[in-house]
Amino acid sequence: MRADNTRHIVTAARQRTEQTRERAVRTLQQMNAAGQPVTLGSLARQARVSRSWLYTQDDLRDQIVGRPPAGPGAVPDRQRASTTSLLRRLEATADRIRRLEEENQQLRDALARALGERRAAEIRGNAHSRDTPGREKPEDHRIVSSQLPGPSSRTQSVTHPRRSKP
Repeated sequence: MRADNTRHIVTAARQRTEQTRERAVRTLQQMNAAGQPVTLGSLARQARVSRSWLYTQDDLRDQIVGRPPAGPGAVPDRQRASTTSLLRRLEATADRIRRLEEENQQLRDALARALGERRAAEIRGNAHSRDTPGREKPEDHRIVSSQLPGPSSRTQSVTHPRRSKP
């Protein structure tokens, strides 16, 4: 009967796991201290570990994924906004959204009143046939060629193509 040597394999695997984890943690700390952008891929390359292994390390993954997106202008930890600052910005944004929603509601109410008045005028029979009050009808847009530069003396009618009626 053969001797059971699995304890040696288990011990070696445990040591390799500890060394890999220490290497990944040390590399993460170095990258953070240097202000380098940290992603799962960049950490895996520099620490010489696989990305799939990093995904199994919940605490390391949460530290990396919880960071803002890395890129050429990535901000190091020591320069990132504080929680208090972020809360103030969130409050200011929520306040702005509230004001814009109020303004939108006022505009909707004004539009509803204007449409209601227009509808009432149509029912009473004194509705205007144009959408924009105070503007001339398209048929009234005539330019006498004497007002235009050039030798012609005839009258030209200029109307907007969308407003002219067939």
